[in-house]
Amino acid sequence: MEKASHLSVIVDLSPTQWHLSAQVSNQYPLSIETFLSQLLAFLNAHIASKHENSLVVFGALPGKSVMLYSSTELLSDDMPSLDANSYLPFKLVDSTVVQRIMNEFDAIGELKEEPPCALVGAVTKALCYINRITHPSSMTAGVAEDPSIVHDPRILILSVSPDLSSSYIPIMNAIFSAQKLKVTIDVCKVYGPDTVFLQQAAHLTNGSYIYLERRDALLQYLIMSFLSPTSIRKILAVPKQDKIDFRAACFCHKNIVDVGFVCSVCLSIFCQPLPVCSTCRTKFPINTLKRLNAARPTITPANSRMGLPLANLNNAASPRPTSTPPNGMSSLR
Repeated sequence: MEKASHLSVIVDLSPTQWHLSAQVSNQYPLSIETFLSQLLAFLNAHIASKHENSLVVFGALPGKSVMLYSSTELLSDDMPSLDANSYLPFKLVDSTVVQRIMNEFDAIGELKEEPPCALVGAVTKALCYINRITHPSSMTAGVAEDPSIVHDPRILILSVSPDLSSSYIPIMNAIFSAQKLKVTIDVCKVYGPDTVFLQQAAHLTNGSYIYLERRDALLQYLIMSFLSPTSIRKILAVPKQDKIDFRAACFCHKNIVDVGFVCSVCLSIFCQPLPVCSTCRTKFPINTLKRLNAARPTITPANSRMGLPLANLNNAASPRPTSTPPNGMSSLR
């Protein structure tokens, strides 16, 4: 029997980025209204795939994240009017998501400076929600398995905002939590440049990262790439990214670096050799600092290359017995 599937959708609702996305100067302009109409069709398709499928939608807004819809709990007392020509679960999703987004946009108003979208907060809430529904209480121990209990949770991120270097550590922690919960993270980059951190999130959780080349075909991308659960993807040719940017962000200036220096004690990453690790306060030998400063390469666009994934920093940070002292810094390239 096919197991139920849970889908957590995180929608990037940056007003500035959606305004830029809708500009007619773009080759394929996409407004928030058109985007929502195609997204709702995708959400309805997930609900229609199996009666026991569950769905939750989070919105990543400037400075905060909110739950827009949940199939397991009622977020609003306002029920949509009954219509004999519409399927009630579909109408409930459509009306709830659109109304909550409109209310949040009205509450934002006009901002002199838009704060970054709380994408990491939305991912964290999605993981907490998945952990709650996939680990029932101990009171149900010994009871026959309920087919409505999800065994295939996944997260789909619809992103329009660029990377925020200061969110590197929180998003990597979220990725490790997703790995522990066996949650797949899929990413659909709707607008803007590729995001380094979301590429790593999809790769490290065996998900798919897709950059939309034709944004007028958003619904086709969603249906063909993200509708099928992970258990079925083993027999499908689901597209994945060809190249992955494994660069990390330094802990000192929060900048994405091509070549970094790793503390061999706590594995913190820095853009330049430091006499004292700002994280664990380990002191490094002066001779090691001089040698690393003398060996620092000059980074140019021509010879810039990708770094190592954070998951492999143990190997990168392991000191060589002949050249690096036990508590010295290692170069990460």
